[in-house]
Amino acid sequence: MGDKANAHPGAAGRATAADHPASVRNVVLVGHSGSGKTTLVEALALTAGAVNRAGRVEDGGTVSDYDEIEHRQQRSVQLSLVPVDWDGYKINVLDTPGYADFVGELRAGLRAADAALFVVSASDGVDGSTRMVWEECAAVGMPRAIVVTHLESARADFDEMTRICADAFGGDDPDAVLPLYLPLHGAAGPDGHVPVTGLIGLLSQRLFDYSSGERKESEPGPEHLPLIEAARNRLIEGIISESEDETLMDRYLGGEEIDFKTLVQDLERAVARGVFHPVLAAAPAAEGARQGLGTVELFELITGGFPTPLEREAPMVTTPDGRARKVRACDPDGPLVAEVVKTASDPYVGRVSMVRVFSGTLRPDETVHVSGHGLADRGHEDHDVDERIGALSAPFGKQQRALTHAIAGDLACVAKLNRAETGDTLSAKDDPLLMEPWEMPDPLLPLAIQAHSKADEDKLSQGLGRLVAEDPTMRLEQNQNTHQVVLWCLGEAHADVALERLRNRYGVQVDVVPHKVSLRETFAAKSAGRGRHVKQSGGHGQYAICEIEVEPLPGGSGIEFVDKVVGGAVPRQFIPSVEKGVRAQAARGVTTGYPLIDVRITLTDGKAHSVDSSDAAFQTAGALALREAANDARIHLLEPVAEVTVLVGDEYVGAVMSDLSGRRGRVVGTEQAPGGRTLVRAEVPEIEIGRYAVDLRSLSHGTARFDRAYARHEPMPPQLTDRIREQAQGAH
Repeated sequence: MGDKANAHPGAAGRATAADHPASVRNVVLVGHSGSGKTTLVEALALTAGAVNRAGRVEDGGTVSDYDEIEHRQQRSVQLSLVPVDWDGYKINVLDTPGYADFVGELRAGLRAADAALFVVSASDGVDGSTRMVWEECAAVGMPRAIVVTHLESARADFDEMTRICADAFGGDDPDAVLPLYLPLHGAAGPDGHVPVTGLIGLLSQRLFDYSSGERKESEPGPEHLPLIEAARNRLIEGIISESEDETLMDRYLGGEEIDFKTLVQDLERAVARGVFHPVLAAAPAAEGARQGLGTVELFELITGGFPTPLEREAPMVTTPDGRARKVRACDPDGPLVAEVVKTASDPYVGRVSMVRVFSGTLRPDETVHVSGHGLADRGHEDHDVDERIGALSAPFGKQQRALTHAIAGDLACVAKLNRAETGDTLSAKDDPLLMEPWEMPDPLLPLAIQAHSKADEDKLSQGLGRLVAEDPTMRLEQNQNTHQVVLWCLGEAHADVALERLRNRYGVQVDVVPHKVSLRETFAAKSAGRGRHVKQSGGHGQYAICEIEVEPLPGGSGIEFVDKVVGGAVPRQFIPSVEKGVRAQAARGVTTGYPLIDVRITLTDGKAHSVDSSDAAFQTAGALALREAANDARIHLLEPVAEVTVLVGDEYVGAVMSDLSGRRGRVVGTEQAPGGRTLVRAEVPEIEIGRYAVDLRSLSHGTARFDRAYARHEPMPPQLTDRIREQAQGAH
């Protein structure tokens, strides 16, 4: 692995169907936006022979030609799959967005992969969000390696970047993060910059020169040996300390020369177990070159050090009715268990689902059972249906290359799964199974929208349905209280992409409108009202009079109706009519149009007419009585208050608490959390945290996250109440 003396020079790169799980590698690229992930994918494809020297595939596009929005926004916004062949292995490279708004795509990539390459820019370093993803991978034991890019930058320093990575990712053991190679520098240019032209293998003590555009191997010169010695000794000690052979360290310290083959085998095992994380360097190929610097070494790491799908534990599966089911790990002959990790819409072939097969073998044109997936609260319906799948394919740029099958451990794209959504399970129709979906981040930025025109209104429902089917991190809300359609997103960039997809992919123009929170009204003190509805215009008239008393109740009590009429002043058959009328008026509100809550309404007296009284008349009288009671009373406007928990690094705790106080929040407690972080608990009016997802990211440099839950309604401050009442009066 990495610096084996006889490296394979490359292989023709058309991705094919894998024949055995042992020949498959699934690797996800992780890193912040701009770290060079997509450029690295293209360099790997070039080295594998999957694209030509100009970086083009057969149709003239590139491997990154995946989404028109990505080209316009100049950043990745979704998970993409690039399968390449190398030395008899099929390598599924999963390129993830680096921007925090698209963490759902990143989580899908982690679910589909068996190992991760963390791509770190030598000029930018390691950001907080990358550290958080590293911790997620560590929690599940996913093998990880680090690739340092942008070595051509004037500020690039590989040694310093390696030290930063060891501090950020090494935890209590910085020797678990060590380089396998050192960069080989060429002659300084006119501007004084010294380019990286090759790599020095620390274990093999060989030079790998890429300056000609192809990797050439040679013996190191005497001037290189001092560079190698200290780093090589530290690397060997790091490898041996993780060896399963407990005698190896004693032998090494006793002066024994450990042979190269043993070191490589121990290194590969330590990487596959997720306890050692090698650092490598990579750079895109120069114009006309056939190989990018470090790409051969990366392929050797992926094929030799990263685990096969056979080494991944079998997923926990159940039958749709909840009974546990044991499935052998990655058995191509076992029961079919596959998961939709991404859903996309193609204008020509319709819905395309990216699927990871965990057990069994998936074939074109077969009927499968679709089960899933427990996200009904986000607008995603549960599924329990049979569907006939279409063609299987491997994506490559804008092409879809046909596959004959997809075995356990492999990834493929499936056409014509019209009901399946991201997170759903595919299984045999006569043996339906269900995988628990991976954890999705909760969207906390509201985007209220309305159709731009009547024509758009007709298409809006279908467009929104297709949008949320693609993206399980998005929640669709039809708010019955505010009568708004709300898309809950992860951030502004996420919202922008949603609007652009509605507009360009689904042909729906929408307008963004201010998001409303669900305010309420209540009485501040007791009051009384009289409702008189008397009309005579020939024939049957309308006659109903009722008198009520209204008093406030504790929060959460709702509307309570009490009948205290004596002597039959209001006939018994019309008592429910009065209640219906006052409840309908309470739902409409009494001053600002927001629902009235937490009051007791007592019917005390009234009058009826033997001919002209009716159900409708007493409903109207009840509503009038409640409005009159409100005219003579002080009405509180209530706002929803949320329980907010913020997990933030200790260095930002003061800024977060100060910001919460500025939002009329009350900090109710703090507690220490692992990793130098603090959990801050607060109660904050919801009207103050509409953009908190965006503001908190800015405040904490992307390292904090928060959750919110409704707590209760509380009276608003008088100045805010007056402003909202003025707005309500102006609207009328």
